Amino acid sequence: MKGGAHPPNGALRHRHRPWPGCRRCCGIALDMGSARTRAWISVTGTVVDVPTVTSSAAGATRPVRHGAIVDTAGSARMLGSHLGHRLPDLTRPLVIVTAPVLDGAAYRTRARSAVDVLRPRGVLTVPSARAVALAADADLSRPLLVVDLGAHLTEAVLLCDGAVTDARCTALGTGDPDGTTSAGHLAGAVSSMLTAMLRQDSTSLTASALHRGVLLAGGGALRADVTHHLARRLRAPLHVVPAPHTAAVRGAAKLLRAAHTHPSASGPI
Repeated sequence: MKGGAHPPNGALRHRHRPWPGCRRCCGIALDMGSARTRAWISVTGTVVDVPTVTSSAAGATRPVRHGAIVDTAGSARMLGSHLGHRLPDLTRPLVIVTAPVLDGAAYRTRARSAVDVLRPRGVLTVPSARAVALAADADLSRPLLVVDLGAHLTEAVLLCDGAVTDARCTALGTGDPDGTTSAGHLAGAVSSMLTAMLRQDSTSLTASALHRGVLLAGGGALRADVTHHLARRLRAPLHVVPAPHTAAVRGAAKLLRAAHTHPSASGPI
């Protein structure tokens, strides 16, 4: 349009039909964990939940370990195998990827490289803790503590106004290959991380968030023995996100839906 004019609202709505009708705006919400990879594909409404495993000359390998992408090419093969054939022909998806808070820069760089196999028109990343909070419809105007109990990585994150203010992680989880991490050991590690956050916080934000209660996500939040030990250790309210093992990908899907209706999404693919 001349003079930088914007299309009328009716035209914008026409170009952005509700999913799955709007094939131009194909999108993927993606959460690559150490044990499971989960994705939601907008145009079909398909939910993919597969082991984070790929094949190589050495046999089956895990391209993501302890929350880090250690094999970018292997991750690309995995995504191409499980997601590539599910996309409509000639579409270029917008991909939103969840990422751990700590070591997030390296993860984001490798994730973008891996996702290239899907020929995306854009790749956005969101901290896993923020995605969890969005899935839980949490009030982000107040300080919030999110603990994500993964298979091989556990994160404790303080969100203030939706932004990451502090974070801790431990290379422990409910699916450690050596099988030596007990529920009590994991709860003790979480307690130590939150205690360190409290001691190093010169404000009252962490204390306020702890008083409000801890938001629990990840597969570990499904285990009664883990939540029992956490409740005893923390002496603070615990709020388990519904379907905590899929919270991160559901939060990313919410962001994807929001991006679908944003005016910038009407540009050429």
